[in-house]
Amino acid sequence: MRVLMVAPGTRGDVVPMAGLGSALQGLGYEVAIAANPAYAPLVVESGCEFRPLPGDLEGLIRQPAPGAKASSGSVLTFWRKLTEYMGNAATGTLAAAEAGTDVILANSVAPYAYDIAEAMGIPAIGAHLQPTEPSAAYPPVLMNSARSLGAWGNKIIGERAAAGPAPYDAPVAHLRKELGLGKQSRAAGERRRRKAHAPILHGISPVVLPRPADWHSGLVMAGYWWPAMKPDWQPPTYLVDFLADGPPPVFVGFGSSAHSDPAFILEATRRAGVRAVVQGVGAVLGEDAIGVGSVPHEWLFPQMAAVVHHAGAGTAAAGFRAGVPAIGIPVYTDQPLWASRIASLGAGPPPIPYKKLTPARLGDAITEAVSRPSYAQRAAKVAAAIAKEDGTVAVVEALRNLPSK
Repeated sequence: MRVLMVAPGTRGDVVPMAGLGSALQGLGYEVAIAANPAYAPLVVESGCEFRPLPGDLEGLIRQPAPGAKASSGSVLTFWRKLTEYMGNAATGTLAAAEAGTDVILANSVAPYAYDIAEAMGIPAIGAHLQPTEPSAAYPPVLMNSARSLGAWGNKIIGERAAAGPAPYDAPVAHLRKELGLGKQSRAAGERRRRKAHAPILHGISPVVLPRPADWHSGLVMAGYWWPAMKPDWQPPTYLVDFLADGPPPVFVGFGSSAHSDPAFILEATRRAGVRAVVQGVGAVLGEDAIGVGSVPHEWLFPQMAAVVHHAGAGTAAAGFRAGVPAIGIPVYTDQPLWASRIASLGAGPPPIPYKKLTPARLGDAITEAVSRPSYAQRAAKVAAAIAKEDGTVAVVEALRNLPSK
């Protein structure tokens, strides 16, 4: 069976799909992944075929370093650019599908994949890293907040947010017209699929976010989809030497969400009296700190005393998997939810919103994370529970249950 995974977005959106794709390849499926050109090496290294989606979402949404002022661009300008990005992604998805596939797995920002599948007469399945379904169990992720509105409020506001305008509305309308499909808005299509209990697989551990009781039967909490580890990967010597030359350090990195300011971060880690590994900056930062580029989290995180991150879905998952205390510094969308889950599970202190981050607040949070034994104990228990899961099982079951042609 030929499987096309559609993954517009940043590196955090592509890595789990590449890991899942690698696992499916090992089970005999032919997997292609459609993503932005920057992630072609990542996809190819996973053993999957790469199909391009034009654009660079990371460059569009990345925030300035902590404490720096954001650009003065208007909200309307940002919305226009995001809509343009989604339009290009939709066009790229059509080309990727026309290159050959039997089924499409689409992430949460690729609703146009369903319209393409409809026109081609093939099935489409959601493959989400965020819980986008309206639910009483959590506030809608588009609110950029994990503050609960109460069961009724979460559900109602979630439904209204899902029905509201989105940057992929115009691309959906354009594609349906181009493909000769009947007129149907993106929101109407989602309502129709919801009523039909259409399948959506979530690459989320139910240990971290229990399956909501009000989800329909097609919504599956599959478990995490882990990155594919390169068998020949070796850590840089300077990093190995640094780790061996003292007590476990603290990792600090904001992934694709924001730039890093070494001076800001080092002020915080030195306030806490810890060594540091800082992602996204130059290699040498002093005797007590080192900078790194892209290093597999599954190798690095277990060697840390704690991890400080933006709480993106994939990075938060890696933190839980490592079994070390974490501090969430959420920037936008679903990140406040994952940062709040760290604290709710007792695996780290309360999150600090990125806009409110200061060296003093970060330093104090690091001190708390590394000095309170209960955080490490709870983090280890969460990691042990996650280790028993296999996120590919539900995906394979869904593919096997597809109706034959």
